[in-house]
Amino acid sequence: MKILLPVDGSDCSLRAVDHLITHASWFRDVPEIHLLHVQSPIPIGRVQAHVGKETLHAYYQEEGQEHLAAAQKKLDAAGRSHMTHIHVGQPAEVIGRVASELGCDLIVMGTHGRGAVAGLIMGSIASRVLHQVPCPVLLVK
Repeated sequence: MKILLPVDGSDCSLRAVDHLITHASWFRDVPEIHLLHVQSPIPIGRVQAHVGKETLHAYYQEEGQEHLAAAQKKLDAAGRSHMTHIHVGQPAEVIGRVASELGCDLIVMGTHGRGAVAGLIMGSIASRVLHQVPCPVLLVK
């Protein structure tokens, strides 16, 4: 079983990590865990005139690693091996694409638990993921 675990460093995403660790016994075989962080792109425009591509890539990697650190620490402490992925783009779209590319059987992700009105106004990454992916999604509040 391949599980995609998108995290953004928030308490909500860390609750999803805890949930997966706590309920790992649900799975017959040890799941293959893919920890994902999606970094929002910096508006390029004139930035590229002053910052090289390598510098920008290093920035995305460094920032992504900071957001993954707490989740990695929890998984390591629980003895759960995992692979990390850092991507740049719109979170819902990237989560859907990565889940498809990896052939994931399940996505486990946290939700901020905003009400329906707030979700309509601000949008919900979890909601967009639900509509884009062919595999089941477990939302953890």
